[in-house]
Amino acid sequence: QVQLVEDGGGLVQAGGSLRLSCAASGRPVSFYAMAWFRQGPGKEREFVAAINWSGDSTHYADSTKGRFTISRDNANNRVYLQMNNLEPEDTAVYYCAAGRGAPVSAAYTYWGQGTQVTVSS
Repeated sequence: QVQLVEDGGGLVQAGGSLRLSCAASGRPVSFYAMAWFRQGPGKEREFVAAINWSGDSTHYADSTKGRFTISRDNANNRVYLQMNNLEPEDTAVYYCAAGRGAPVSAAYTYWGQGTQVTVSS
């Protein structure tokens, strides 16, 4: 079992930056690929970024490539999402997930409760 808790969300103006953090407890996250998903108002949950167990391979959605960076610290059981040049369209609840690494929700077994990111124009 893995428990995931996100933090770092908040309100930011367009063009600003935020860094989300996901703290894991229970089984070490080094066993899993990790990912971030998001769900905007009235939208389906969508893939944002993923990172393999060792941190040497990452994958991004087209909408976040070049602006977001996923990273992990296995020693401290944490995963991060650095978000730069934020746009109002990035407004969503952001979820951390642990699983197999594919860019689909079904590939992930463990989920956090989410953290709200709101980008004002």
